Amino acid sequence: MAIRVLKPWLFIMPALLIYLTVIFFPAIYTFYLSFFSWNGVAPHKDFVGIQNYVDLIMNDSVFLRALKNNLQWTIGSLVFIMGTGLLLALLLNRKMKGRVLFRGVFYFPFVLSGIVVASGWAWMYNPTQGFINKVLELAGLDSWTHAWLAEPKTALYAVFVAALWQGVGQPMVLFLAGLQTIPADPYEAAIIDGAKKYQSFWYITLPLLRETFVIVIATTMIASMKVYDIIYGMTGGGPAESTQVLSSWMYYQTFRFANIGSGSAISLFLVLITMVVIIPYVLYTTRKSHL
Repeated sequence: MAIRVLKPWLFIMPALLIYLTVIFFPAIYTFYLSFFSWNGVAPHKDFVGIQNYVDLIMNDSVFLRALKNNLQWTIGSLVFIMGTGLLLALLLNRKMKGRVLFRGVFYFPFVLSGIVVASGWAWMYNPTQGFINKVLELAGLDSWTHAWLAEPKTALYAVFVAALWQGVGQPMVLFLAGLQTIPADPYEAAIIDGAKKYQSFWYITLPLLRETFVIVIATTMIASMKVYDIIYGMTGGGPAESTQVLSSWMYYQTFRFANIGSGSAISLFLVLITMVVIIPYVLYTTRKSHL
């Protein structure tokens, strides 16, 4: 009897140990450090309670800017990255020549490193030799040329375009997998009943993709909240801190300014925001799908 009870635990023990060592205990230690003022090398830590959290909200304008940028990035990801992925999936789910090739072409950027994508797009945005400004000049649109990454008003949107190019492949593949599980019978019945294409999409495709949407929205939101590498590679958080997000500002506070307490507090903010958004959504959608 005892062996039967212990057997499942023996199977999950390796994964559980890795989880506790790599994720759980470091997270608890980070939470602990967020209540101290410490530069990472001093032998003693000064306990400051919740002062790090108060300073971030009340005195750190860059943190508030980073939080705003993260929210904008999340909304943009849900609207443009997920929307474009769904559109491509609908187009590439049709019978057409070369659709497998096109699927690979659109998915390929997703497997690239964020730093590689950042380097390539940074050159494309180069104000004098970059591809984008050169195309605008050849098209006679010289007035549209711009120092895209050097202007605070456009830098974040320019980086987001690069992220859109890289990230659209994942939702496209997930939506394709969902579309291919939908049987043809409902569509045939809809045609017999005289339904338009947009009606079939609204009343058949979208409801039957509900579980796929759960996965896509959750992964898209998580990715948008922890975005870091492409921003660090293209702008480093500048110009004038206009492209800072929570992850990049956490890095700067922790490793550039040696403010371990503030960096840990930012990481806790990031975790809490992600949990507050993701957990209720997943619970609601999964409960709704089982009704």
